[in-house]
Formats: sequence, structure tokens, C-alpha cells
Amino acid sequence: MRSLTAVEARILGVLVEKQATVPDTYPLSLNALVAGCNQKTARDPVMIIGDDAALQAIDALRAASLVVESSGSRVARYEHNLARAWSLPGASVALLAVLMLRGPQTAAELRANGERLHRFADISSVEGFLDELQAKTPPYVRKLARAPGEREARWVHLLCGEPALPLLPAAPSPDDGLQAAAGELAAIRAEQARLIAQVEELRAAVARLAAQGQPKEGGR
Repeated sequence: MRSLTAVEARILGVLVEKQATVPDTYPLSLNALVAGCNQKTARDPVMIIGDDAALQAIDALRAASLVVESSGSRVARYEHNLARAWSLPGASVALLAVLMLRGPQTAAELRANGERLHRFADISSVEGFLDELQAKTPPYVRKLARAPGEREARWVHLLCGEPALPLLPAAPSPDDGLQAAAGELAAIRAEQARLIAQVEELRAAVARLAAQGQPKEGGR
């Protein structure tokens, strides 16, 4: 299995999606396919794909037996062939489509976002199919490390190769904590020294005022 381009992945995702959501107009014409690729809802990232780029990607997908062109119509129409080409069940195809269309997601998000493509019984069922896809050689998906502050780990497809993901902030090391504590202690000691110096100055001032207020010897 070769790596797909971003345009090829978007086309496959749209074909799987529209097969389930608009079966009356499926297979899709080029215009309908491009419109589905460029729509701004349920897409991450949003893309702008022209007819020429779409046709070039379609030709490459046809050569890989991933897309089939329907015959017997004045307008060329296209349908995906993922289940047969990759020997995958419909549930796995649906999960891959949602990942191709919406980017990394948790198992719960995949279940909700892919409800119209395949109805999963529960999140455990989603995770079961994802585990199978991850166990393939080469793997189709990967479970990402859970980011700080996230309750669940996200999944990402590997159909376009290694994903370009934002780097997570490095976890603080024990040395970082010791250095921070040492810095705070030094600041506290400096403040303490400043306060002691102020107290000494006040004591000296009070002593001078007291000395000025006392009567001189022999005077009244």
C-alpha cells in the first residue's frame, strides 16, 4: 500500500461519506466530488481542490484500484473500492473515512462523527476495529499519546504517511522542579534581608527621635 496524497485521501473520504449520506446521487460526478472535497463543514483541514487536481488524483486512485469509474453515463461518475482493494469490513472503511475527513479524533468522537456511515454499538466496538487497523502491516492507524489535559487519546490515520502533528510541551523533569524551588527560596531570602534592613533603619530613626526629645543636662 503506497502513501496517499492529501488530495487522494480527501477524495476517498468524500466518496465513502457520500455513499452513505446521499445514496441517490452516488456514484458521484466530478462536480459533486469536488464540492464535497471543498465543503467547509465536517472537514479538517478545509481544502480548496480544483477540477484538474481532482482528476489527477482520481487517475492515480483508479490505477491503484481504489476508485472505479462508472460506465454507461454521459457524465463520468466515480465510486470508491476501499473494502475490496484493502480487504476491510465496512466499519473499518467508515473509521478511515472519518479520520481522512476530520483529522485526529478520540474513539468517542469517531463514533459520533461516523454515525451516518456506520452505527457502532459502543465505544469499545470502535476501539476494537481501530486496534485491528493498527495491528496491520503496515498499520493503517495509530493511537497517539494522550496530551496533557486530555482525558482520552486520539487516533490518526497513516494513509498519507507519518502525520505532521504539533509538538507537545515536554513534561517537567524533577530537576526543573528543584531549580524552581531553589529560585523561590533565594527570592524569599532576599526579601527577608530587605525587610530586616528596613527594620534596622526604623529602629535607628526612632532612637534619633528619642534622643532629640530628651532635655539637656542642667537645662529646664
